[in-house]
Amino acid sequence: MALGFLALVAAGAGAGWASRQNEAHTAAVAHTYQVELAISNARRLIEQGEASRRGYLLTANPDYRDAYHRWSAATPAALARIADLTRDNPDQVAALKLLQREVSTLLAQRARTIGLIDSGHADTATTLFRTEASVRRLTTIRDTFERMAVTERRLLAQRDAAQQASVRAFYIILGVAAVLLALVALASLLTIIGYTRDLSRSRDRLRDFNERLEETVHERTSDLSRANEEIQRFAYIVSHDLRSPLVNVMGFTAELAAATTPLAELVDRAEAEAPQIVSDEARLAVREDLPEAIGFIRTSTQKMDRLINAILKLSREGRRVITPEPIDPAAIADTVAGSIRHLLDDRGISFSVRRPMPSLVTDRVAIEQILSNLIENATKYLEPGRPGVIIVSGEAKRDRVILSVTDNGRGIDPRDHQRIFDLFRRSGRQDQPGEGIGLAHVRALAYRLGGTIDVDSEPGRGSTFRLNLPKTYVSQDSAA
Repeated sequence: MALGFLALVAAGAGAGWASRQNEAHTAAVAHTYQVELAISNARRLIEQGEASRRGYLLTANPDYRDAYHRWSAATPAALARIADLTRDNPDQVAALKLLQREVSTLLAQRARTIGLIDSGHADTATTLFRTEASVRRLTTIRDTFERMAVTERRLLAQRDAAQQASVRAFYIILGVAAVLLALVALASLLTIIGYTRDLSRSRDRLRDFNERLEETVHERTSDLSRANEEIQRFAYIVSHDLRSPLVNVMGFTAELAAATTPLAELVDRAEAEAPQIVSDEARLAVREDLPEAIGFIRTSTQKMDRLINAILKLSREGRRVITPEPIDPAAIADTVAGSIRHLLDDRGISFSVRRPMPSLVTDRVAIEQILSNLIENATKYLEPGRPGVIIVSGEAKRDRVILSVTDNGRGIDPRDHQRIFDLFRRSGRQDQPGEGIGLAHVRALAYRLGGTIDVDSEPGRGSTFRLNLPKTYVSQDSAA
């Protein structure tokens, strides 16, 4: 097809060239006809002028004289017309020079003859006419005109043949173009038929693949759901079982803390009554080492208790039934801001919600938890010396809604953009309370709602968290 189209382009170029050639040859033929007409007109004027002079010489009738003057006056213009048309032909230019010289002499003789008759010397004019060589001059003029006409007829034959050849070439090119067009059309038709046939087969294969894919997705989704349930159940069981020994450790730690007081009193009484029995090691153990060890144990158990509670929370959230309903994200953001208004005012943070925001059909509790976590994080990680600004906005893109929480805080290193969503992982300076659970919880909620969350941030330039959700929540079980 590509070669066919290139051939068609070449045929079109050839047709254009042949058309231009034909126009040039047609113009040349027309020019030849103009030259022949100019030669014939000049010849006619000279012959008519001679006839009028002789009529006036024989009859002295003024009408012949007037006719002669008209023909003589028109003769120079006729010769100039020939000169203008034949200036590109050296042979015609040479013949015209001879013609102009002879015609000039002839016109001078005619003028003398007419003048003698007008002055009343008709006999003298007749004698001059008989003795002049006008017959030979006219013969020379006629022969020159004939040679010029023969030259033009020869050029006409050549140009006419060239014109016919260009016309034949044009029609041949048109014929070739028609054949090429038919071949290209046939090739295009065969290509389209083949493409349509291949497309139909591909569509059938794609339909079969989609059917198998739906079955596979359904199976994988079921497997994933079961695995997720097992993981949640395992996390719940493990965290629940971990709490029992943790509670024991915390209880015995409390008993040890309570026992340090009587031990300290005993050491104090022993020092007062029998100081020789109290060693420095015992004194140091009771008053410093034991309280310090108990403090470390208590701090570690409290941290472990918070981690277990977080795991239990994630486990319970994963088992909670999603209840979709129409919600207004802007109203939820206002509610979250209202719940922490005292914190925003104390830290001098400017909070705003950009309206309008697209509505959603999703789980209200999950959206509240997500926005609450993101907004509270923005209040924690402020840039020192810069008033805090938090903006909540939203936009709709096709069948998705993107909710954004933007702040001008300290920012996050690009290397940590993904790890901050992992459980127990944090980024930057650890100068704020937390266990690295909030964003992991946010991501888990976003996944459960059929969405994703990501962050765009640089250190010192703030952060923008984008929550990408479907406009209408569809349960994975129902979708499968």
